[in-house]
Amino acid sequence: MTTHLATQDDLARALSALAVQDPRLQPLLALTGMPALRRREAGFAGLASAICGQQLSTRAAAAIWARVAAAFDPFDHHAVRRARAERLGQLGLSAAKIKTLKAIAGEINKGRLDLAALAEMPADDAHAALTALHGIGPWTADVYLLFCLGHGDAWPAGDLALQEAIRVAFGLASRPTAKAMVGLGDGWRPWRGAAAHLFWAYYRIAKAPGFDALPAAGPTESSPKAPRNARTVGAAGAAKTPRGAPGARQSQLPAKPRKRGIP
Repeated sequence: MTTHLATQDDLARALSALAVQDPRLQPLLALTGMPALRRREAGFAGLASAICGQQLSTRAAAAIWARVAAAFDPFDHHAVRRARAERLGQLGLSAAKIKTLKAIAGEINKGRLDLAALAEMPADDAHAALTALHGIGPWTADVYLLFCLGHGDAWPAGDLALQEAIRVAFGLASRPTAKAMVGLGDGWRPWRGAAAHLFWAYYRIAKAPGFDALPAAGPTESSPKAPRNARTVGAAGAAKTPRGAPGARQSQLPAKPRKRGIP
């Protein structure tokens, strides 16, 4: 089953269904309110933008992408395929990213890659098709599927902000690995992309100064089920512990994910 998040109503319906399916999400949704659906341009331009942002801060990525997009009119795979590597480098792109962009532009030009068709493929198959391309890692693939194609079941398991949000929300002893995140997300199929929007919204709140979380005996990385007594401070209906009381601790959320976070 292939699902899509094309409108804000789609996201609202998906999260409402998930909150019934998994009651652990109800207090998170009550705390965050309905997250805004985030979409980006699809096609080669959308994928190129995601590639430009790899391993960079949001500000640096936006600056480089603005220069790249402005340098070509129209910006499409033909323009990048024909552009000299030296010119692309002057715009701020690394040699590795230039190689990736040119390789993808070549695949599209030869008819071996149809980015639009990925929207109708099962999420895992679309993910595999993208990561098979030179220079496309799991995070970039999932960001493109979720934000550019509106794939409802895309799940950026390697995203540090999602990992940290889940750690705090479920009282885990440590941030789950990307492998553990796959198991954690299985219960939210076929709307893992909607769950990602919720946890990103929760992360923004949880990283704010003064947010406290009372951890409980959470699931291990090999066991995705959360304990019944898992509690999140600040969520509707959640247990609270006064600041400074025994057992209370301030969440150790970083101000920003070190590598990748909220796209």
